[in-house]
Parts: sequence; C-alpha cells; structure tokens
Amino acid sequence: MPFYERGDIRIHYEESGSGFPLLVIPGGGLNSTISFFTGNAPFNALEELSGDYRCITMDLRNANGGQSSGPLEIDRPWDAYADDQIGLMDHLGIGDFMVLGFCIGGPFIWNLLRRAPGRIVAGVLAQPSGFRPEMPDLFYNNNITGWAPGLCERRPDITMAMADAFLNSMYRSNADFVFTVTRDFVRGCQTPLLILPDDVPAHPYAVAMESAQLAPNAEVSLYPWKETREQVAEAVAHIRRFLRAHQPARV
Repeated sequence: MPFYERGDIRIHYEESGSGFPLLVIPGGGLNSTISFFTGNAPFNALEELSGDYRCITMDLRNANGGQSSGPLEIDRPWDAYADDQIGLMDHLGIGDFMVLGFCIGGPFIWNLLRRAPGRIVAGVLAQPSGFRPEMPDLFYNNNITGWAPGLCERRPDITMAMADAFLNSMYRSNADFVFTVTRDFVRGCQTPLLILPDDVPAHPYAVAMESAQLAPNAEVSLYPWKETREQVAEAVAHIRRFLRAHQPARV
C-alpha cells in the first residue's frame, strides 16, 4: 500500500492500469476513501477504466475508514485537499492528467481547475455535490455527526471545536453553488467537462445542470443514469467516449 508523504501529511493512494493518467476521486464526502468503489459507487471506475488509463486514486486526508492523515487546515480546507491531490500527481511525476470525481469530487474538480488549469485535460463530474439554499446546513450537519466524532476519537490532537471551525470554513463561509468556485469562473472555464447529474439532497440536479449550462465546453449524460444496469452501462460508455475524445494523442 503506497503512501505519499509531505511533512506531517500522509496520503494513502493506489494505482491501476496504464496509459494516460486519470485521477479518480471517490465519493463519500469527508469520508471519501478508495473502498467507495467496491461499496456505494454506482460503478467501479477503477475496474471499468484501468484497461485504458493509468488510474490513480486516494483516501481523503482524515477520512474515517481511510489511511490518509494530516492536520485540519481550518482557514483553507478546500485548498488543503487540492494540495494533496496535486502533490500526489507531482510525486508520481505526472504533469497533465484527466480527472473523474464522484460526489465531493465535483467541488474538488472545480477547485483543481482553478488551482492547476493548465494540467487538467478534461473532467468528469459524476453525481456532483452542490449547495441547496433550502437546506443550507446539510453538509455541516452531515459531517459534524458522520465525520467529526470518529476523527476526534482516533486523533486526540483534534477536538470537536476544531472540527466545527473546519466545517464552518468549508461549507458555510462560501455557501453557494459548488462551494469552490464562482459562476463567473465556470463561465470562463474552457476545459472539456462531462457532467452526470443526480438529484438527492447532497447532489442537487439544479446545480449540476446550471454548471453544465454555464461551462462553455460541458456536456451532460443521460438522466437518470443510475436506476438500471442498462442506464449505468450507457453512462459508463459515455464516459469512455468522452475521455477517449479528449485524451491527448500519444507522442
């Protein structure tokens, strides 16, 4: 089980397959771990795509059930996670890459596009998370009960007060749209994107569709796409076509 280490940050990651690099971000909110792909994922992206791509995935820093750890960076939560993601690709000697992210992977991808726009060749946002004005405390409440207690139990250096401040910074200080970027940023984003909408509380259909409408080079999958095996297979086929279309030609 390989680890990428930077100071007091230790990130567990896995690789599978070969070809052009594809960063695959598991869903699960702040408990995003590699086990997502054999548990609650609509499909196992590593199995589906490692025949064509060098798939890299990782446990999120401080996720319960994962093996990645590091400090809570209360003043810059989203950027701390982006540091881990970009740092891992640097560690592996990867320059340009594509990215596929589930759930929280949506805001992560937007932040990667902001932080490293020249390196992200194309992105797939599957069931992306977003802000619901009618449920403004959804993510705070989910994580203060479903993430913070487990983290504090195994990490005596982290208190519930610290977790509260972290979650307030992450989900309440910029409580709008996709959390990590503005609508103006999305309008100006030229990166090819494929968006697979969902419609559950944490994955609002309206935000996914607004993103797709604003981004000049975005396309949308069929909807719904998870209700039957046939729909999932069609969505996976769309992802394959999209990635193939935007993969840089081999030199």
